[in-house]
Parts: sequence; C-alpha cells; structure tokens
Amino acid sequence: MALAQPDPATQAHSPSPEPIAPLRGALATTACMETLQVGYLHAVAAAAGCSLAQPFPDNGIDWHVSHASRGHTVDDEVTIKVQLKCTYQLAPRPPGATFAFTLDNDHLVKLARSPVSVHKILVVMIVPRRQEDWLRAGHDRLALRHCCYWTNLAGHPVTGRRRTTVRIPTTRVFDDRALCEIMTRVGVGGRP
Repeated sequence: MALAQPDPATQAHSPSPEPIAPLRGALATTACMETLQVGYLHAVAAAAGCSLAQPFPDNGIDWHVSHASRGHTVDDEVTIKVQLKCTYQLAPRPPGATFAFTLDNDHLVKLARSPVSVHKILVVMIVPRRQEDWLRAGHDRLALRHCCYWTNLAGHPVTGRRRTTVRIPTTRVFDDRALCEIMTRVGVGGRP
C-alpha cells in the first residue's frame, strides 16, 4: 500500500502557518533578565580569556572577573568587581553621548568608593521588553539583544534622597575587547 505524498505544486502556493509561540516558564521577568545578563557576562569573559567568580554571599557586588597576563606589571593576575543591572525601559542604541540610569544610593555608595584596592564597574544591559525578542539563533551565531554598557563610578556623588541618577557613556559598549582593555589598564596600576 503506497502512502499519498503531498503535491509540491499545492504546497508552494499555500501560505505558511504562523509560528506557535513556545510555552515559556513562569519565572518572573526580572529574574529572567538577571539570568540573561549573567549569560552575556559569561560570553564576554570567555572571549576575553577571563575567569569569573561569584562571591557568596554577594554583599552588593555580583561578580569578580580576573585576567592573567605576563603583560601585567602590578601582579600576574588582576581582578575587578562587576555589578550587573538590566532594564527594558530604554530603547536600544540610546541617542547621545550618555544615557541616564538610576541606582539606589546604597548601591552607588558601594560602587563610588575611592580609593579601592579592587576596582569596580557597573554594567547596564538594555533588553527588549518582550522575552521572545531577547535571542535569535542561527547556524552561525547566537544573537543576544540588545547591548551592555559599562562605567566606573569611583568618586560619583550621591545626589538624591534614596536614589541617584548616573550617566552611562554610550561609547562604552561592554564586549570582550572592552574587557581586555579594562584589564590592561588595571594590570599596569591604572583605573578601569
């Protein structure tokens, strides 16, 4: 008994069905945003040849990133502390030289302390509002949307009663090259 085969001529003219949305888990969006930015950090650290450590308990700093190189003069391995933040309230590719981001004063005080023995940076990720727009995968890449930006807030004043708005430079895209450059500066005794 032969099975009927679909007629290719008929299939070529029929519209393709709308893709069915996957059943996503019930985890809070903010928790998913935290996980996404950690994935971004891991990818950047891997491409930069850095190791990661998560302090436990975290005491207000999310990650320690270390970079070993013979080119460092202060030590054979240098470390920075990284505080991650994520928002969908900003559009991708913010216009202008900086964008505004608001921090709780307690976080800012920790990030702004100066001088320090281990430098700290703030990394802010801007994501689309809808989770289904966060990733695009293909045979040659995994695209993560949208972008992370970094800044060093050492010496930044607290100006608000409970929260303070800081400016994040749009030129400081956080990628593997930026992380290598940060570590190179720290490795010779400079600031991030």
